[in-house]
Amino acid sequence: MNDTHTHPVVSSEQWTSERKALLEREKELMRLHDAVARERRALPWVRIDKHYVFDTPQGKRALADLFEGRRQLMVQHFMFTPGKEQGCRSCSYMADHTDGALPHQAQRDLAFVAVSRAPVEDIERFRRRMGWQFNWVSSGSGDFNYDFDVSFTPEQTAKGNVYYNFTMQPFPLPDAPGISVFYKDGDGHIYRTYSTYGRGVEVMMHTYALLDLTPKGRQEEGQADTMSWVRHHDLYDPAPAHAPAAASAACCHAAA
Repeated sequence: MNDTHTHPVVSSEQWTSERKALLEREKELMRLHDAVARERRALPWVRIDKHYVFDTPQGKRALADLFEGRRQLMVQHFMFTPGKEQGCRSCSYMADHTDGALPHQAQRDLAFVAVSRAPVEDIERFRRRMGWQFNWVSSGSGDFNYDFDVSFTPEQTAKGNVYYNFTMQPFPLPDAPGISVFYKDGDGHIYRTYSTYGRGVEVMMHTYALLDLTPKGRQEEGQADTMSWVRHHDLYDPAPAHAPAAASAACCHAAA
């Protein structure tokens, strides 16, 4: 990454001129973003006819119950495989951005829940450790994760490729990250309106949006796993302010 020894340094007037030119590109990107959002809302829906049941701290709950009286539901497909001590750190990085948004989402008729295959007792233990308040339920051995292409059977992974992010591709783990959105109409019918996977889940990670504003950016260039620097927020090692945390093995696959 360039520093002040190699990066161009110019007058305030030239900086303002170049900043205004970049502003036009940013406005172009924002208009494209808005256009894609309109196309996303215009997607057709798929009616959910299967009866999904989840384990929660309050007992068994159906998918319809997770809406909490609202019409819209956002699900974080959180990688927490049964038998693991803790949830995926990259999914945890996503989840760290959730609690503060919940009151605002509720005002726009949107409920939120995380769903994992781990037992609800393990989920609750880990949720307490992380200090999170959002709802988090277990799909257990049910079909939900498999039907939404975020969990894979041993037979599927043994073939070398699984169906993830709307294509067949290698994936090294039994669970994968994603986000799905549902709508419940006045008659109680539920529809799948949207799902995103791979880098699409960055929509939950506004830390990335802020890092993208800075001179050093995400500092992930050249890494096989771009999120190798991420830790559970209670496991970061103290580090000099000028140095990033040391890299470690990935817990999820950064599929494009």
